[in-house]
Amino acid sequence: MSEFRHNEECMGTVFQFFGRSDREPTSAIAEAVKVLHELDQIFSLYKQASPLSRLARGESSMSELPEIVSFVWDECQRWEDRTDGWFSSMSEGNIFDPSGFVKAFATVQAANKLNELGVIDFAINAGGDIYLAPGISSGFPKRVGIAKAESITNTVSPLTVLDLSGSYYFAVATSGNAERGEHIWNPKNYSYANQLQQVTVVAKDLITADVLATAIFASGDQAQSLITKFAEDVEVLVIDKAGDNFATPGFSKLVAPV
Repeated sequence: MSEFRHNEECMGTVFQFFGRSDREPTSAIAEAVKVLHELDQIFSLYKQASPLSRLARGESSMSELPEIVSFVWDECQRWEDRTDGWFSSMSEGNIFDPSGFVKAFATVQAANKLNELGVIDFAINAGGDIYLAPGISSGFPKRVGIAKAESITNTVSPLTVLDLSGSYYFAVATSGNAERGEHIWNPKNYSYANQLQQVTVVAKDLITADVLATAIFASGDQAQSLITKFAEDVEVLVIDKAGDNFATPGFSKLVAPV
C-alpha cells in the first residue's frame, strides 16, 4: 500500500488528489482528471467555443448540446426549487451559468472514475471543498480543516478541524468572500451577497454540501430558515458579518479533540 498525491489545475482552481492504493494509481488518476477537463470543455463560459458559451450567445439550442448539459440544467433547477430560489444557475441577463454546481459535479464524476478503476482509499480537495471516498481509511484521513474567514495568505492555522470518522458524512464545502472577494450573487436581486462572512456545510455528498454552502451564504439573514429545512441531512457552521459563529447542534460533535 503506497501513498499518492496529484495536483490538477482545472476550472480556474486546483484539484488535489491524495490517498493510498495497493496498485499503481497513475493511469486511474489520468482518467479521473480527463473527466474534469472534459466537463470543463463543455461547461466553461470562459472558453468561447464551449457548448455553454455557444448557448449563451444564442448560437445553439439546448437540444443541440451534449445530453449532459440538459441533465445539469435539470439538476440545477431541482436545487433551485429545494432551496426556495437561494441557489440559481441563471445569472443576470438570464444566462445559464451552472458554475456553482459543476465543480462539485465534476469532482464526483472524477471520484466515480477512480472507484471504477479500483482506487478506493482517497480524498479530493476541489479548491477547498472536500470529497472523501466511501472507501477512505478512518482516522487521520477523515480529518478536515476549516479555514478561517480570511485569505489563506494571511493565516496558516485553521479555524477548526473536523473528524468525520464514524460519521456518515463524506463531504465538506465552504463558501465566503475571504479568498476571492465578493463573487456570490444573491439570486433574488442580483446583488453580491455580503451579509455573512463564511458558511461551511458538512454533508453526505459533495454536491449537497457545495450547493447548500452557496445557497445559505446567498440567503444572508434568511439563512436560519434554509438551514432548518435541511437540518436532518447536514451540519452547518455560519460566521456572520460581526465574526460571531452559529452552528447546528450536531456540528460540535464533529470537531476533533485538541
